[in-house]
Amino acid sequence: MFDGVHVGHQAVIGLAVAAAKAAGGSAGVLTFWPHPSRLFRPEAATPMLQEATAKAERLRGLGVDTVVTQEFDAAFARIEAADFLPWLQRRFPGLAAVYVGENFRFGRGRAGDVAQLQAAGHAAGIPVVAAPRIQRDGEPVSSTRIRGLLAEGRMAEVNRLLGWTYAAEGNVQPGKRLGRTIGFPTLNLPWQPEAAPRLGVYAVRVSGAAGAEGLPAVANYGLRPTVEQTVVPRIEAHVLGVCPFGEGARLKVEWLHFLRPEMKFAGLPELRAQIARDVQAAREFFTAKE
Repeated sequence: MFDGVHVGHQAVIGLAVAAAKAAGGSAGVLTFWPHPSRLFRPEAATPMLQEATAKAERLRGLGVDTVVTQEFDAAFARIEAADFLPWLQRRFPGLAAVYVGENFRFGRGRAGDVAQLQAAGHAAGIPVVAAPRIQRDGEPVSSTRIRGLLAEGRMAEVNRLLGWTYAAEGNVQPGKRLGRTIGFPTLNLPWQPEAAPRLGVYAVRVSGAAGAEGLPAVANYGLRPTVEQTVVPRIEAHVLGVCPFGEGARLKVEWLHFLRPEMKFAGLPELRAQIARDVQAAREFFTAKE
């Protein structure tokens, strides 16, 4: 799946890209959509860290020449393990080598393993390279592990395992302008990822144009229980300084540090006082990083 394109995925892809360049060939990534769980247990499907387009963009950023997304449907799921390499050869004429992680499974019922794929590759004259799993803090890096950390708001660990800063993107929409009345104007972004961070307040960076340096900010991701009743979380970001963004702007919000869980206050004075403390905590976070 390459969900998240984390440091483990990057290690496998890096080997393939380097080998392709050395041989004067091209490197492609074969990935799947949707996740197999959508087919086998749709009532409890695995939430994705990225949308398909965002994943493909990050894969291409690793120097990959081609990203091929294979629909994971019932027909594909029925391919037997012994038929997988021949399927790859038909799908990719001129296939020179296959790179996978050491825990790769394939074929109907996940029956095939790396040893079987390497044996089939040897017989077909196609090297199969298995990259060792990347470890962090004594545990393998995996998309499942990252989803768990994300749900706990442990953003430093999430970003370290991803190898990039977890981010949300969206267009600024008009809000109730309540933040302005209490001295903390916010940028309001609707955002509904499958694998969502813990609801709460974070130190973040907000940027507009691609490549622009992010501005320090404090953001609430939640349901705003003090001021309204809703079931759809959204991002409300307050820039710690002059804010150059307005309604309609396309923004990226990079998640850096969890400050506190979302909570309900008795009224606006209590909310204002807490936001002031959140702003100070965010400033201290950014100062400590300088």
